[in-house]
Amino acid sequence: MARRRGKKGGGVPNRGDENFRAGEKMVCSHPLFYQLARHVTILRSSGPYPVDGWAVVSNRGYIYCHPGRRGSPEGWAWVIAHCLLHLGLGHFQAKGDRIAWNAACDCCVAGFLDDLKIVRPPDWLGDIQGIPSQSEEKLYEIFMASGLPWEMRAFGTAGGGPDMIDEAGVSARHVAGKAGWPSMLAEGMSAAVKGAVMAAGGATAKPACMSAWMEERKTRVAAARDWIIDSFPLLGALAANFRIVEDPLVCSRMDISVAAIDVSMGEIYMNPAAGLTQEECRFVLAHEFLHAGLGHAARACWRDPFLWNVACDYVINGWLVEMGVGIYPSAGILHDAGLGGLSAEAVYDRIVGDIRAARKLATLRGSGLGDILYPGVAGPRETGEGLTLDEFYRSCLAQGLDYHLEGARGYIPAGLIEEIRSISQPPIAWDVELARWFDAQFEPLEKYRSFARLSRRQMAAPDIPRPSWMVREYAEYGRVFGVLLDTSGSMERGLLARALGAVAAYSASRDVPAVRVIFCDAAVYDQGWMRPEDIAGTVRVRGRGGTVLQPGIEHLDSADDFPRDAPLLVITDGYCDVLSIKGREHAFLISAGARLPFPPRGKVFRLG
Repeated sequence: MARRRGKKGGGVPNRGDENFRAGEKMVCSHPLFYQLARHVTILRSSGPYPVDGWAVVSNRGYIYCHPGRRGSPEGWAWVIAHCLLHLGLGHFQAKGDRIAWNAACDCCVAGFLDDLKIVRPPDWLGDIQGIPSQSEEKLYEIFMASGLPWEMRAFGTAGGGPDMIDEAGVSARHVAGKAGWPSMLAEGMSAAVKGAVMAAGGATAKPACMSAWMEERKTRVAAARDWIIDSFPLLGALAANFRIVEDPLVCSRMDISVAAIDVSMGEIYMNPAAGLTQEECRFVLAHEFLHAGLGHAARACWRDPFLWNVACDYVINGWLVEMGVGIYPSAGILHDAGLGGLSAEAVYDRIVGDIRAARKLATLRGSGLGDILYPGVAGPRETGEGLTLDEFYRSCLAQGLDYHLEGARGYIPAGLIEEIRSISQPPIAWDVELARWFDAQFEPLEKYRSFARLSRRQMAAPDIPRPSWMVREYAEYGRVFGVLLDTSGSMERGLLARALGAVAAYSASRDVPAVRVIFCDAAVYDQGWMRPEDIAGTVRVRGRGGTVLQPGIEHLDSADDFPRDAPLLVITDGYCDVLSIKGREHAFLISAGARLPFPPRGKVFRLG
């Protein structure tokens, strides 16, 4: 708060004093003016204040306010903010015509405050809409060339006269303060922008005044987050939407040695006991923000959570080292230059080849523990705008990438750009992927027009025979496939219905005349050949015992009426035995969160 000197003596304060103090607090506690106001002295007792005005500001950093004026808190806030901006914008310059220069500066400050909408202009102020949108220098040139219009004198705080005064005997302390006023205003602008971004991101804790906000900046972690918001647009939006928890007791209970992230709660846990430097904090925070923005928690799906976490760490750390974001700490960082250019899915496939060695690796959370906290990721909580958190974080990262590239704010690896672009696109639905698999197995049949079966589709002339489109009979030979359906007790009825409905629809649309259907649980139930339209409606599911699918595959391989090269579609929930399908094109249709107990060779489609 600025230093304020008022009238001496006691007594009951009047309404004018209360309004003045309220307006002063309104300005001095705002992030934009906080730093500037700390080095300014506001006087309301005596001084060279204008008799017919409200206040003047001096080059020594004093604001002299008229003690006899009675204004609203908003009016006094506008007056004080106006005087502060004269200092912050560097308006104390030596000019030939002091009155014209002061008027030009008043016009710019009034327009600036009107654009900000921070404080409401007082009633006695002139028509702001009539102010030319020019800089101080340009307006000064216009006033010097064409004369100073009388209406342009009404936008200051001195009642039509100059509200900037020069005082003699400026000390070294005030000279230093004068030199730093523009930088103080710049810091205030940065703080105001960050506060607006945090508020737009739904920050849970909003400081009531700037002093409380400054307290938040004391830790190295908070300073590192501020640097990301200020200087690294790629992750700026994500940084504004997460709350940093620096509680050693919480981290101890959660076994967090350095850091971890809970995406659904919007929290990042940083253990102060790790003793990270500010550069290391930048690296760790950027690491956790990329986990959220790239949707690693949601993309784990059927994979082992810890091994997937390790794979993502290898990829993220490689990008951060390549970009030079901070300095990576010695503990908990997985980095291998030989994995450069690989996706997290590809790294995971390599890691599962030696699970014992991978289990001994350590993330930022600790040895054998992932820094992605999965318990809170079970439900797709919404942000209140119709977006799930995963979608919201992905959009934040995509927008950050655009800002980063447009502003040329630093190098970003091509692999990271490609991944951000790819996750920004909506995922391909399972039924679309399944349809593509059907297209690959069954090419479209060539049709021809024939009078063997007449077409009566033209009602205007029904007595005129017309040929219809037909398919050659021999072309349909061999267009068959098998469906191996898991009917154990763990299978959901909704999964069965959706899967069978999709198979029936795609079979009929691709001119598949028959489908071989096999039900499997503890035994094999051969339903024989069925027409596609009969699969979903008339099939009665049998069994509902245990899950053993390999006998069903062997039954099809030994069947004389099932072609050796016919494709096979296995529908299961993943709770089955290890399957061996050799010499036959095949695919698996399972639920979204399920995983197969073996490395599949065929394609896997997951019902979303």
